[in-house]
Amino acid sequence: MVHWGFIGCGAVTEKKSGPAFSKVNGSDVVAVMRRDADRAKDFATRHNIGKWYNNAYKLINDPEVTAIYVATPPESHAEFAIASMKAGKPVYIEKPMAVSYKDCLKINRVSENTGVPCFVAYYRRTLPYFLRVKQLIDDGAIGDVTTVQIRFAIPPYVVDLNRDNLPWRVNKKLAGAGYFYDLASHQLDLLDFIFGPIEKVKGYSTNIAGLYDVEDTVTGVFKFQSGVLGSGSWSFVASKKTHVDVIDFIGTKGQLSCSAFKKSTPITLETSEGVQKFREDSPENIQFNLIQSIVDYLNGVGKMPISTGISAARTNWVMDKILYS
Repeated sequence: MVHWGFIGCGAVTEKKSGPAFSKVNGSDVVAVMRRDADRAKDFATRHNIGKWYNNAYKLINDPEVTAIYVATPPESHAEFAIASMKAGKPVYIEKPMAVSYKDCLKINRVSENTGVPCFVAYYRRTLPYFLRVKQLIDDGAIGDVTTVQIRFAIPPYVVDLNRDNLPWRVNKKLAGAGYFYDLASHQLDLLDFIFGPIEKVKGYSTNIAGLYDVEDTVTGVFKFQSGVLGSGSWSFVASKKTHVDVIDFIGTKGQLSCSAFKKSTPITLETSEGVQKFREDSPENIQFNLIQSIVDYLNGVGKMPISTGISAARTNWVMDKILYS
């Protein structure tokens, strides 16, 4: 049985992840931590969790806690992940893995030295929708893939318009960068899952709207070790009616398109034989499948999960290259 402790119990833990830790076989949640003691207590009470803390190290050192979910903003991912592994406790870190590739390497070095595993919440690798995308590509539905293109554009969030009270996701110290780090990390990790590592990458970023200090517009080009070429464009300050969320895979026999974030968008396959559309359901708690695979592995009844600190660090490397190359 894996007995989890949460460091951080904000919005992501309410539905996306938190309930899954108690729903999967061989797992439960025994403690949570948040700096605001009242909020920590409230979360624990609402979710029937026995203990709560407002100090992360007290949770890490709790003998009842055998594994730790780090669900804080990325600034503290490395600190808490490293402390947890040094205490002998496997960690599951929210994405992105850390605020920089350098910090990812520190985490992985401790994991290697201690032998304690580290996993990262790139749960798209386990969702039926994206497994279908990978299967179609692997089965040659569009022939040999030549290029892949990410196109993403959204208008500013309402919270971006109050410069005196901006969200942590556009605070470089807390988040590592802006929304690019938060959202593009999912897309780039997905492509790593489908094609393997990216070996070459260049990019440009700028701030056009001036709503906050980090980037709001980004482009990048990259080459996978497999030979596939890719590109991406991201705008987080598009017009109010603009919402583009498409990944296009171009092959020698056709084209496949999907969405990274809009669950209602079908996978579209276009070949000489016509157009096919595929829809797949997702679990109620979107991280359920990945969490189950981690719990199975920790309980000795499953293979190594497919989102580890090693694969996640590659995504940080790509993002840093795009932003700072």
